[in-house]
Amino acid sequence: MVFHRRLSASLSRRAFLRGGLASAAVLSTGAGLAGCGTAAVPPKQAEAGCVSQDRSDLEPTLNFSNWIRYIDVDAKDPTKRPTLETFQEMTGIRVTYTEDINDNAEFFGKVRGELAACQSINRDIIVVTDWLAARLIRLGWVQRLDTAAMPNVQRFLLPSLRNRSFDGDNRLAIPWQSGLAGLAYNGHETKAVRTVDELLTRRDLKGRVTLLAEMRDTMGLIMQSNGHDPANFTDRHFDLALEKLQRAVRNGQIRRFTGNDYAPDLAKGDIAACFGWSGDVIQLAAEDPKIRFVTPESGMMIFSDDMLVPNRSTHRANAERLIDYYYDPATAARLAAAVNYICPVVGARDEMERIDPALARNP
Repeated sequence: MVFHRRLSASLSRRAFLRGGLASAAVLSTGAGLAGCGTAAVPPKQAEAGCVSQDRSDLEPTLNFSNWIRYIDVDAKDPTKRPTLETFQEMTGIRVTYTEDINDNAEFFGKVRGELAACQSINRDIIVVTDWLAARLIRLGWVQRLDTAAMPNVQRFLLPSLRNRSFDGDNRLAIPWQSGLAGLAYNGHETKAVRTVDELLTRRDLKGRVTLLAEMRDTMGLIMQSNGHDPANFTDRHFDLALEKLQRAVRNGQIRRFTGNDYAPDLAKGDIAACFGWSGDVIQLAAEDPKIRFVTPESGMMIFSDDMLVPNRSTHRANAERLIDYYYDPATAARLAAAVNYICPVVGARDEMERIDPALARNP
């Protein structure tokens, strides 16, 4: 478990790419990295032209879309999520929770048509990564939240995640969790994998490797393996990383590019090693210690995923209550203990000491 005092540092997850995107549009096998194309820019919405009416007083409901393995689950009944159950009991708000986000670009493709047309996507809270959160905000597709309705957020949001460039007053995108992109392997299937170059070239791994469709993670990790800084790179640095990636694809080293769906394949041994996200792999390791998350010798990528209320959601006030509930340090600690990502809530470490002291101190 990691509770960073300073999370943002010099690198925001998947938000570093400032050039060279067009050169990554196609890989030699046709297995493109999601989101690398040059599609037309979607139309922006003005707040005055896309008004969302809130019906929270009349409708105690909430539709919540999230990633897989991103909330606590009851050990005896996997259909129950204890923190959500508690919220519903406390507030009387009925939450429909759906794990339908597997990859940012894929999810954007699902909802862009409705959001661009100022239509409902039948979701009141969505959780997306900072780069996509910034894009949705720039397009005007996200509702402003009432900061007065979220006192816990105002009090306990980690200082390093406040006042980000795309949300200067902390009322559009509230961090859900942060995490790390690195290496993972299944020890039943392979010996330890310690470097990105091993993953991309070792013959015993050929055809048994997946990489992330999140280009900012995959290309960032490869650039780091070349000794280049993903937060400050040149076109040449990018092209060298792309060439290394294309070689691995041509040589049959890479089985496919994935979103969250790499996790079950890694657990079953259908793949031997991959680029993966810290919380997913640590959760798998709790069930099978042979599954390991590894910091590559060249470094990891860091990210934040944010809660947003999209335009035409009719339950903004209900969403604000849920967001603020998850910023209570005790609730945040319960969530963090389950998902093993980086908690954005000040005070959660102290609460974690009461739940599991060893976990609270686990680097």
